[in-house]
Amino acid sequence: MAGKASRPPITPETKVGDLLRHYPELEEALVTLSPAYKALKNPVLRRTVAKVATLRQVATVGGISLGTLIGRLRAAAGQGGGEEFADAGPAGPRPEWADPARVSRTYDARATIESGGHPVEQAMRDLNGLQEGEVYELITPFVPAPLVDLAARKGFRAFSTQESPELVRTYFTRAGS
Repeated sequence: MAGKASRPPITPETKVGDLLRHYPELEEALVTLSPAYKALKNPVLRRTVAKVATLRQVATVGGISLGTLIGRLRAAAGQGGGEEFADAGPAGPRPEWADPARVSRTYDARATIESGGHPVEQAMRDLNGLQEGEVYELITPFVPAPLVDLAARKGFRAFSTQESPELVRTYFTRAGS
């Protein structure tokens, strides 16, 4: 393992997998910040999500501010820096297209996630089959920020609403809809 002096700085764009590889001692600090981060103990999610999810995305998933997340991790790692980071902020009002009455297909991924699986493949298959004007609903125990980012890169819009601490509904539609 590299010495502490050669470890990269912790930034909003640091991938969780890289963070834990360079700073294995931060795993417990990260897990205690939000119940959503307990999923990092799951080996499947650790091998998949941790490779692509940035700390910016993880802050959204965990429902904590990016500044708090980065600040606590840096403090635990012995890094200074009072740099402030912009949070994504509230999602804003529900867009007209994200009407639950317009949902054509729903995937409740909570059981998949709880059993150690990852819903990205099924969700992306479902999204690829989505017709213009249709709305897809994904149900998860947290905001699926990495999946939302992936879908956006593939031409989809998304809107998430947290109904309870472990129930998030994310609506997707094609960007042209």
